[in-house]
Parts: sequence; structure tokens; C-alpha cells
Amino acid sequence: MDEIVKAALKKWPNVPHCYGWLALDARGQWYMRDERIQAAGPFPRVKGSRIQHDKLLAFIERNYLHDDAGCWFFQNGPQRVYVQLEAAPYVWRIGASPPWPVTAHTGDEAHTESAWLDEHGRLFLHTELGFGIVHTLDMASAADAVEQGHWRPEAIAFGELPRRFGYQLAPAQGAASARV
Repeated sequence: MDEIVKAALKKWPNVPHCYGWLALDARGQWYMRDERIQAAGPFPRVKGSRIQHDKLLAFIERNYLHDDAGCWFFQNGPQRVYVQLEAAPYVWRIGASPPWPVTAHTGDEAHTESAWLDEHGRLFLHTELGFGIVHTLDMASAADAVEQGHWRPEAIAFGELPRRFGYQLAPAQGAASARV
């Protein structure tokens, strides 16, 4: 977490949390969802405005955390902005050749602990950082890793993933815990 964010938390400890305004899709893209967009429909059917500003994206990703209830959020100064997830808390990019390095959409490197395949053919990886979906552009590399025995995916229903790996797709007020 950035030092300026820590300082803001100390200065203003009781700022209300924010829900529904920020979302992460299955390709690692961040979206702002104002009241008009929220009223137009649920995420990801109605995504909102994609965030494209490099410095803002870097700030969000440096301050992207989760609470004890498995709700992921962006700590924006003193305000916790909870994130709606399309598929999982992380989106993994996979290197094109052995040993198929794994990097999160946040830029953090990870080491795979297990692999999972849902009923839609989407590949998910559990790592020491957490749980995430493999980016669609990297499925050819991921398939090579599976074919060569580097990962051995287990079948699982998509609906079971949040419970099994301890995250919430759509945090709601009252569901999140008070502290990280």
C-alpha cells in the first residue's frame, strides 16, 4: 500500500466504503461504474467506462487488496472502494515457453500451486498471491503447459470457485469485514 494512502487512513479513519463503482473484467481491465451505469444493468453485462490512464491504473493496482471476508477492494486514500469481479481477483498472463512464468494483471509474479478448469473451458490458477483466471490471449501457452504436464487442471464448476478459494464476485455493503 502506498505511504500516502496509509497516511490518509490515519488522518480520516471513518470514511464510508464505496460499493459498485469499480469492476475488474476477466481480461484484467478496470471499469468505473457510475450510478447511471449501475442502473443500466449488472456487471459484466454492462461494464461502464474502461480506465485507461496509466498512472491511475498503477495506483489502483498498487493498492488492490482484500479483506477477511474475501472482498477485494482498491484503497483510495481513506476510502475503500470494493471491486466487482467478472471471474476472479487476479487475471494471469502466461509466458510463451517453459517454464511458463505467471504474472498478475497487477504486474506481480506468481508461482502456480494448482490449476482448475471450469465448465466453460476457462483455466484458473491458484498461486501464493491468490486465485485468478488465465487471460484469453494466453490460452495457447497455457495449453502447451498443460499438454507437457506442467499443470494438471482439475474440473470444477465456476459457481464453486468463490467459495473454495475465498473471494466474493460482488461485495455488498454489510458483507465486508472491517479490516484487512
